[in-house]
Order: sequence, then structure tokens, then C-alpha cells
Amino acid sequence: MNELSLHILDIAQNSIRANAGLIEITITEKPDSDLLSMDIKDNGKGMSPQQVEQAANPFFTSRTKRKVGLGLPLLKHNAELTKGSFQIHSEENKGTQLQVNFGFHHIDRPVLGDMAGTLLILAANEKQTEIRYVHETPKGQFEFDTREVKKELDGVPLSTPEIRKFLNEMIRENLEQIQISE
Repeated sequence: MNELSLHILDIAQNSIRANAGLIEITITEKPDSDLLSMDIKDNGKGMSPQQVEQAANPFFTSRTKRKVGLGLPLLKHNAELTKGSFQIHSEENKGTQLQVNFGFHHIDRPVLGDMAGTLLILAANEKQTEIRYVHETPKGQFEFDTREVKKELDGVPLSTPEIRKFLNEMIRENLEQIQISE
């Protein structure tokens, strides 16, 4: 995965499978401090201490249909390549939090990628898991919360084509306003 948005999508889909009711994603870009941080937190079923210890092992997965899980190991590797850090905290029946830091200016840092597309996929998830996304840069902050959007839509599904088109345009426009050159 060469885009952070794809890592975020993978992690959030794991949270959805873990029956999270809410996934909170925070991206903070601080180029003057050479830092891009990602914080992803859910209130899903969490992991045992043994699972947390093995989470970044590519030959460990909690899924039964395949024998490897590369998402977290690749993310950890990408962070460490940039002199960043990777931490995972989890408690059974309470949820999981992943904190990942990257060297902002490091040549090996993956680009953010298509966050609007990732948010659209996550917003229309089949389990109706709520998504809260906060993105901060020196140019400002953008927040997207499916709970607020659903309240405004008064029962109209987020998967409705007209709603998806509107959300896509709104998210892209807001992200462009706070975007800094990579």
C-alpha cells in the first residue's frame, strides 16, 4: 500500500468487522515539526494482549480465510522507514487505538492519497458504523461526522447516488482548502 488512505481503509474495515459502532480517524499534518500523525480509534470488540503483541506480525491474522495479515505490518514498516513510530493499544470489549507517526518530509512517507474516496466507502458501510474524521493542517481543519450528516438527511441513506455525489464534492472541496503541498 503506497497511500495512507488505503491503510486507513484497511484498518477501518477491520474495525467494522470487529463490530465497532464508531470509528474516529484523526490526521494531523505539521510540516514545520516534520510530523504527519494518524490516530485511529474504535469501540469494537478489541484484542487480547496476545493479539496486540502479534498484530504487526505478517504471519498472524485473526481471519480464518487466509493465513497472513499484511495491513498493520506494512503500515508499521512505512512509519519506521520515515523515522516515525507505530503503537497499538487495545482492550477486549472496549476497542482499539492505533497511533502512527511519520516523518512528514521523509522521501519514503506514503502520500495521503484519496481520503475522499476512502471516507465515501466507509460512510456507506453495511453495518452502519459511524465515522468521525478530523484532518488538521497549518491551513485549517476539516471534520466529517456521519452522525451529523445522517441527522441532516433525516433517514435518507448515505448510499443514495445523489447523496454520495454531494458528499464526494463536499469532502474533496474541504480537503483541498486545507491541503498543503506534499
